[in-house]
Amino acid sequence: MMNRYIQVITTISDKSGAEKIAKALINKRLAACVQIAGPIKSIYRWKGKIETAKEWVCIIKTKKNLYEKVEAAIKKIHPYEVPEIIAVPIAAANKDYLKWIKLNSE
Repeated sequence: MMNRYIQVITTISDKSGAEKIAKALINKRLAACVQIAGPIKSIYRWKGKIETAKEWVCIIKTKKNLYEKVEAAIKKIHPYEVPEIIAVPIAAANKDYLKWIKLNSE
């Protein structure tokens, strides 16, 4: 049962963008919950240079079979040329919480 659920993580440059992603995913029933945290500091290599940026992270709870739709919805909104969109399986979880995710995402 647990292998049907994932957390998708994305980062974005501002809080309003994170909220826009969260609301879009919830409104389309592509996620049961999106947690927004930040700002965080990201240090990364981009086009041969080391960059530093303030970002906000979205942690999205959804079903594995919705990943492609979640990714497409994020890309439609996201301003980055190459946005971070990473899915990780939920290896263990409260069974009642998983039922809640199931009921609240498509």
